[in-house]
Amino acid sequence: MAFYTAVAADRFVSSGYTRGPWDAAAQHAGPPAALLGRAVEAAARPGMRVTRMTFDIARPVPIAPLTVTTSVVRQGRSVMVVQAAIEPYMRGTALLIRTADGAAPQVGPDPSVRLDDAVAKPFFPVPYDVGYHAAMEVRFGAGSFREAGPATAWMRMRVPLVDGEQPSPLTRVLVAADSGNGVSNVLDFDRYLFVNADLTVHLLRYPAGEWVCLEAATSIDRAGIGLADTALHDEQGRIGRCAQSLFVARR
Repeated sequence: MAFYTAVAADRFVSSGYTRGPWDAAAQHAGPPAALLGRAVEAAARPGMRVTRMTFDIARPVPIAPLTVTTSVVRQGRSVMVVQAAIEPYMRGTALLIRTADGAAPQVGPDPSVRLDDAVAKPFFPVPYDVGYHAAMEVRFGAGSFREAGPATAWMRMRVPLVDGEQPSPLTRVLVAADSGNGVSNVLDFDRYLFVNADLTVHLLRYPAGEWVCLEAATSIDRAGIGLADTALHDEQGRIGRCAQSLFVARR
């Protein structure tokens, strides 16, 4: 089983593993974000790497057959912009930069979070067994789904993104990145909605290995707008950052 089964080059059947915690008929945004990232990689020139991908989520993505469209918006020697969409639900715009091994010295902090310190903890209570929560393995170094406040969560895929395919490093980080607001929630899940209307992921490099760590914190304004700010890591160190703008309301 996988999040999706490809029935054509641009057509995919969604499985129950895409189901999110807000609506039994709607997907968690992580799997479709990764599906759009997969499309961007297919359109990219060799040697180009996604360094930023911004997703606008116009409405919940249904658990249904999906068509993915892709277009190259801008193409230069060192930079290109590719757009992929699942209309009318979600659109992703990716900035890619040309890479060359040894082009610069590697500079960055030592690893600040450790997978060895992380443990599994329960998911939000939901009335179904098959969903995104069952398709992802999650271990917490700090916080949990059921505790309010900042959290450090390690995540890896239990199932492939597309049936019969090995997930790419980019899709591994994109399928997890949308969980920042969920792991670092600060409001009662039973009383409030805190749904993200977008997701922006900046990547210094792609993750090495299966695990991606989200070191996340959420802030809420009383007007009903929130921001989830998440540092991204793998076992070797920092790989990037993501942010989500949240719509917040009473259920």
